[in-house]
Amino acid sequence: MSKTSEIKLHTYLDSFPDEALKEFVEWCILEQAIEAGYEFTPNPKKLADLEATYYIEELVDQFVKATRNSIDGGLAILLAGKEADTNTLEGVLIVVDFISLYVKYLVPKGTKNTLLPDEKLEEAEQEQFNKLSEIAKKYNVEMQII
Repeated sequence: MSKTSEIKLHTYLDSFPDEALKEFVEWCILEQAIEAGYEFTPNPKKLADLEATYYIEELVDQFVKATRNSIDGGLAILLAGKEADTNTLEGVLIVVDFISLYVKYLVPKGTKNTLLPDEKLEEAEQEQFNKLSEIAKKYNVEMQII
């Protein structure tokens, strides 16, 4: 496998069905970010009965609103937004790309971080790639760079 710094998750996202993307977004927010020390409890009433694409958008919106009001959150939004814009995705794919980048940039600043920031950033990126690969197997998706 390639070095972590060469992982570009956005190149794989177009191959995934919406349900798989939903699972990945849930993992990024409800496991990876929370494990790093970010507190977040989604509002289940707002998420109930939503199709996968709308669920993703609502969950991302709730998480960003809950975490953006810090210096770390503000910087992570800027970095993730700038990078997601250059990845030229559309629709729900840009939302998934944005949140994976946002969480990746938040994780090194998390209260449970014990590694150097660059090491934690690489680790967060590798964790996301591993989770996306796991989800790909579950949904029979071949991860080919698009």
